[in-house]
Amino acid sequence: MFFKQVRRNAAKNRKGNGLFFGSLVIAIVAFYTLLSLGEQDVMRYLATVESDAVSKLMKLLPIIYAISLFFAFFLVYFACSYQINSRRRELGIYLILGMRRSRMFFMLFCEALWSSVISLAIGIPVALFLTEGISLTTSKLIGLGIIGHHFSFSINAIVWTVCGFIFVQLLSMLFICVGIGKAEPADLLRTETVKNQKRLSGAASTVCFILGLVFLLTAYYLGMFQLRSLNFFVMLIVILCGISGTFLLYRGLGGFIGLYIRRKSPDAAGLQTFTARQVQENVLSQHKSLAVSSLLLMMALACVSYGISIGVGRSANSRSVDFSLFGAEEQIENILEQDAMKDMIKDSYPLYLSMVKDGYFRDQEQAFDTASLTEELDKVKDPNGLAENIIENLHIEYVISESSYNRILKDMGKKEIHLAKNTVAMYSSIANDGDFGSIVESVLKKGVSVGIDGTKYEILPTLYYDNVVADRAISIYMALIVPDTLYTELAEEQEAYCRNLRLSDDLVEELGLMQAVQKMDAQIADAGIAYDSYLGGIGRNLFYTVAASYLTIYLGVLFWLIANTVIGLKYLISQRQTKKRYETLVILGADMQSMGKSVAKQISVYFSLVLSVALASSIAAIVTMFTSFTKLPIGASLKTMIVLSAVALIVFATIEILYISIVKKAASREISRLETTNWR
Repeated sequence: MFFKQVRRNAAKNRKGNGLFFGSLVIAIVAFYTLLSLGEQDVMRYLATVESDAVSKLMKLLPIIYAISLFFAFFLVYFACSYQINSRRRELGIYLILGMRRSRMFFMLFCEALWSSVISLAIGIPVALFLTEGISLTTSKLIGLGIIGHHFSFSINAIVWTVCGFIFVQLLSMLFICVGIGKAEPADLLRTETVKNQKRLSGAASTVCFILGLVFLLTAYYLGMFQLRSLNFFVMLIVILCGISGTFLLYRGLGGFIGLYIRRKSPDAAGLQTFTARQVQENVLSQHKSLAVSSLLLMMALACVSYGISIGVGRSANSRSVDFSLFGAEEQIENILEQDAMKDMIKDSYPLYLSMVKDGYFRDQEQAFDTASLTEELDKVKDPNGLAENIIENLHIEYVISESSYNRILKDMGKKEIHLAKNTVAMYSSIANDGDFGSIVESVLKKGVSVGIDGTKYEILPTLYYDNVVADRAISIYMALIVPDTLYTELAEEQEAYCRNLRLSDDLVEELGLMQAVQKMDAQIADAGIAYDSYLGGIGRNLFYTVAASYLTIYLGVLFWLIANTVIGLKYLISQRQTKKRYETLVILGADMQSMGKSVAKQISVYFSLVLSVALASSIAAIVTMFTSFTKLPIGASLKTMIVLSAVALIVFATIEILYISIVKKAASREISRLETTNWR
């Protein structure tokens, strides 16, 4: 009988609080997705090519898991607290009827445990499906295709997900039961009233609001314009101003709402004044919760935007060369003539890249005249001093033949270079590192030149950066792409630097890029020749994509869940505490439709107050991250990034609207129950 009652109560709680039960399921999905990361196809592959980096990432996961449990505790605590508060009268009746407190607490713990089992039974299968989708989608986005996919099922991840979730569920119930244990049955039977809070005078509210606004604007300005050098002191000021500004803003917001009410009250009709007063009281009594929720939403938006952008930027590094073979030309030709190799190769060509002849250097000073380039670099306004650093290290030591580089561009499907007479192009293999590439390219667009043996050569306005070898076997700070005839005059080595290979499109389509590269890799390895493979580049690129993008999006989703749960539950708890006011409105003749509209308006304004500040702060945070903490590679498609960010924002807005509508429905359901109340 006892356990039948437990199951019935748990089912009733899930039915009455489906939104928050869904939040718990999503938290379970997030836990398993994080913990099973090492079992996904992408990470299994990375372990073979980037074992040290993957090992460090796997060691970091328990820390992230612990942080997740900390945040998940608040999510579960607020959800359970709302459920228990809605049953205060029921619990008081249990005590009056003679139920021992220990037995009542045991019943509540059993209900929480049963709800956890149901949540896990739903969340784990959903998580399994999601992780499979993530694994396949990530591979597709990186260009790997379906790579002999194996279904991943991590027993270890399931165990830790179950243990972690049940732990935070029971710990939450423990804190809640301690609070209930101090209450007398009569206290539980009475409707919980709004707690008295310290109110500010009109002048104090104005001061708090203005100070909060000033602090926030200061944080925005310092973050977007003064943090590019990653100064620790400035970063500390940004964090302190951002947090304190948010709290002060919401602390003083109630006074401004009160001023608005006083101005509008004479002309207000219906329940407009009541609606505004309810919002004002919620802001006054819940200003700390509003501030915390706004900060969490800001972090969620920033993390998701950062994760998407980094994923797009990392995956934007196009595949240029599949293999680079090093050795005697005759030896390489013998290997490539094998029947097993011919069908796998789309293109094969020598790469002519060399240092400049000694005759073009005098006392370690280059004979190239870079005065035009230096002059324009000197005009660049760069507070970080990078332009000055480029000038100090402006030594062009390498040349690349035009025909060789055009073969790379042709295989990539890019527009080839056409160098006219007395024209060269600039190349750098580190163009994607920070602001270096953007500064150099901005200077090239102004029309600069380089002097070679007294002849002026115009530099094309585009900086080229595609890998000239399969896996960066050589790092080039700056080089010139020159016509073949000029290359023979300048190059120290006339022999080809290496032989580049591009795999057959049919082979890649049949096996997927990874398996195709691995198949060719095995063939070349057996030949006993030195070579570089695109496998290394894939591993490094994919690791950064997973580590930076995946984890930040995961944290963003977790922050978003907690923030929305806090906002929604705080409002519903506040509405329940002010239930007597709605009962009074019914006595005074207010109809259910008017009260329903009032509640919907309150919720819309309540959420808008949080979302508006969070959105402004997240925009500043995103700009700060991409101007200070990281840079998008030059090859990253800004259009693609904007489109994906817009899609993410639309998804975010859609879910927010859905969430708000569900909270409105829950609040309206509470109001509709007033009809059955006996008013006599």
